[in-house]
Amino acid sequence: MTTPALPPLWRQREYMLLWTGQVAATLGGSASGIVVPLLVLAMTGSASAAGLASALGIVPYILLSLPVGVLVDRWNRQRVMVVCDIGRALATLSLVAALLLDALTLTQLYAVVVVQGICMVFFNLAEVAALPKVVATAQLPQAIAQNQAGHSGAAIAGPAVGAWLLQHGGRALPFGMDALGHLASAWCIWRLRTPLAAAPADPAAGPRSLRAEMAVGLRWLWQQPLVRRIAGLTCLSNFVMAAVPLLVIVLAKAQGATEAQIGLVFSASGAGGLLGALAGGWFARRFSFGQVIVGTLVVQAAMLPLLAWAPGPLTLGMAFAVLMFCGPVYNVVQLSRRLAMIPDGLQGRVNSAFRFAANVLYPVGAALCGVLAEQVGPQPTALAFATVMAALALAAASSRVVRLEGLAATPR
Repeated sequence: MTTPALPPLWRQREYMLLWTGQVAATLGGSASGIVVPLLVLAMTGSASAAGLASALGIVPYILLSLPVGVLVDRWNRQRVMVVCDIGRALATLSLVAALLLDALTLTQLYAVVVVQGICMVFFNLAEVAALPKVVATAQLPQAIAQNQAGHSGAAIAGPAVGAWLLQHGGRALPFGMDALGHLASAWCIWRLRTPLAAAPADPAAGPRSLRAEMAVGLRWLWQQPLVRRIAGLTCLSNFVMAAVPLLVIVLAKAQGATEAQIGLVFSASGAGGLLGALAGGWFARRFSFGQVIVGTLVVQAAMLPLLAWAPGPLTLGMAFAVLMFCGPVYNVVQLSRRLAMIPDGLQGRVNSAFRFAANVLYPVGAALCGVLAEQVGPQPTALAFATVMAALALAAASSRVVRLEGLAATPR
């Protein structure tokens, strides 16, 4: 008996609502995201202060991922996402009010970045856990690729629009656009009909312990050699990639680029990410798991020195675009594999354990980039991070588990 063909994702109401909400939030976030470091640089003239703003956005992942993963497996994931979107919109609107009143302080800006980071932890883990609920396992790679494409498409338009609004409409407008994006996302997710709660816990198991349930997620991850190694690779890759946005801004500023040109450079990186997302499924079908993982890391290691030697914004944007092309290809392959492996009742806990491991060095990379750029200059900083990425690519190529076990597990 043949299995009936699944309808294309664009005809699946629940997935498209989830996807549309993500795109709306990403578009607004991309518009304001490029403004934050520019705003900090304008207020302080310090690359270190701008690097700290980038680092603070990811610190909540380090501190909260593990307990939030447990809570996401207990709570209604739909409600979690709606509340988080509304929370991010309100936090962003506080910046709009402060800017209109000419009362914004660096402390408030940092506080809003932290609040948005906290909401993102809850939202992101709930969304990842919800995806297998609204998409069949066979369509997970395609759904993740489409998610990446939507994210990248929004990342193309967002920075250019945000920089344009900053130059022509004032500092408050990009943040207003961000708030509207999150409110639109909340409305889309509120309309979902699919039950998104995890399978109920067995009453016979006794009272639940936050610490014990966090340990379950960590233990599952540690006992899976492939997932464990990919978590380590992603951790160090994120350490390097955390430095790239600020590094690009500092390099572009040193070349005399305008804010509009910097926006176009980031839009070029979004275009690279969009192409990578569209190509992610193709790479997953035609190459082994290990070939994709190692290949993307090698290309990123090769692109980082080009940032340092780029003679102008055009070359800088091209190198940035290639870097961002590799990210979605890597994510489509590793995330679709991971989601398919994790039992539904453990999605929140295991993904939170993975995100904790993957992001633990992210704020270090962002903050270190700002310090190094001030102390030794942006070119030596780019070369230092390129060296780390090259060592990481070599480690991935040397891992038998990544090369062979990934090959054995790759769906064809």
